[in-house]
Amino acid sequence: MSSAPVRPSLRARVAHSRVRYALLPFLATGTAVVLRAWNLDGFPYPNGDEGTYIAQAWAVRTGRGLSHYTYWYDHAPFGWMQLAALQQLLPSDAVPGELYLQQARWLMLPVAAATNALLYPLARRLGLSRATAVAAMVLHALSPLAIELERQVFLDPFATAWTLLALVLVLSPRRHLALYALAGCCFALAVLSKETSLPVLPAVLWALWTHSRRGSRPFALAAFVSGLLLVLLWPLYAVLNSELLPGTCHVSLVDTLLWQLHDRPTSGSAFTPGTAAHALADRWLHRDGPLLTGGTLGALTALADRRLRPLGLAVAVLTAFALRPGGYLPWMYVTQLLPFHALALAALCARVLRPGRRGHTLLPRAVRPVAAVLLLAALSALCAPRWYTLQREVQGADYTRSYEQAARWLKTAQLKDRHRLRLLTDEILWLEAVGSGFTPGAGAIWSYKLDKDASVASSLPHGWRDVDYVLSTIQVRASATEKEMRGLRRLLKHAEPVAYFNEIKLLRITDAVRRDRTIPDPPPLPDVARCLERSTDIWPYDGPGGKHAPPPADSGL
Repeated sequence: MSSAPVRPSLRARVAHSRVRYALLPFLATGTAVVLRAWNLDGFPYPNGDEGTYIAQAWAVRTGRGLSHYTYWYDHAPFGWMQLAALQQLLPSDAVPGELYLQQARWLMLPVAAATNALLYPLARRLGLSRATAVAAMVLHALSPLAIELERQVFLDPFATAWTLLALVLVLSPRRHLALYALAGCCFALAVLSKETSLPVLPAVLWALWTHSRRGSRPFALAAFVSGLLLVLLWPLYAVLNSELLPGTCHVSLVDTLLWQLHDRPTSGSAFTPGTAAHALADRWLHRDGPLLTGGTLGALTALADRRLRPLGLAVAVLTAFALRPGGYLPWMYVTQLLPFHALALAALCARVLRPGRRGHTLLPRAVRPVAAVLLLAALSALCAPRWYTLQREVQGADYTRSYEQAARWLKTAQLKDRHRLRLLTDEILWLEAVGSGFTPGAGAIWSYKLDKDASVASSLPHGWRDVDYVLSTIQVRASATEKEMRGLRRLLKHAEPVAYFNEIKLLRITDAVRRDRTIPDPPPLPDVARCLERSTDIWPYDGPGGKHAPPPADSGL
């Protein structure tokens, strides 16, 4: 007679269920990392800001300062300081990629993993279930916009991770003052990584005020503010360098902030067709419309829920900041919106399908399974085509090939005394040129600095004629369309093509062009001309190619 099968005890079943739930967040984060690592070397096309941050991280790591040229407070420096730390921990030999850009992109994967992983504790502390928390992680992991943006070397992913960590600490069930102070430090580091994190501050303060104990709220707020004071390190650095207030012939934090807020060319309104902001918003929606639209609807419902109100407020403030008329809207701004949208959409789906704490739900119990299937089918129908299109593009993309070819030329070209040659290129290839033996600053020249940096102008006594070679990329040619870039336009017009690397052109300034005085030289910009005598010549060589020498002759390939 066979014995009846022994059923596992309730405790064993609960333990097994907890193990399964514990593995799901790791699987979601692992999926996010794999999707962002897929063909990381070939997709997407290099962005100029990536090259700037990589070069600034190189300057920090090599002890040259906060920037490879004059640091002008365009951003707080903590973002690329973190990148420099990652580069120091993982040397180039241990990271795949032929370009410095590709190696730096691999270093962004831990940041993407941290962002995705932080969604789970944040969702749980907002009162969402384990399943909803994992769903938010999956939505973020599969987001086409997140897959594209979080593999690029931007400052926004660093800031987003610190912002999420600040919210996780503020919502901690322990409610210790030390945790609130640590949360303030984390939010300060988010702002020091990218200033666009600042709009989330009302959501963090709301979460702090409503989650802390009623009797200790003033102390909790004081602890948070004490940590937040870390952000004052940035203006303190400016004060110590006598660069806080505007002055003659020196950079200024106040000057740059005024330029960012008032004088910078605007993107227009996202609601006005034909503006840069409208085109950018349309591109975001085309790439990831379901998550952005669904997340916005979820944020509206979250505002009505006391526990979820910080989430709804974060989405509302960030969206309002993006839609403000007359501001500047960068492509990567949406990076910090995506995790909050994923949480809001997951919370909305949970609200539709599952009862709340008091048993209230939008649907009767009998209808919920059918609604769950229909909702999953609708989300799949909306998201699958976009995700499939992105994955096909990612798998077949080789957008960095031309940069790889140009970098190989820099390394293998037979150039005599390359440390004395002047090569002008964009931000991406600037560090490749430095790594190939060109002198940083006035030997390897960032195209943007040719007309706008007094130190570069001081080291080029004959202006654009002192340049030997140009690696003319799409970004270099785009810079030449700016009104102020008169020397760069003259350089591209009179340089002679030598070789082509797909869309990148290798140009050379011939000896005949250097000595042709019928070609008029554009005068320097007024701000540059005013500071030429007080600027430092950053070209370290005398003799041929030096400051007091005649224009050099051609250098052979």
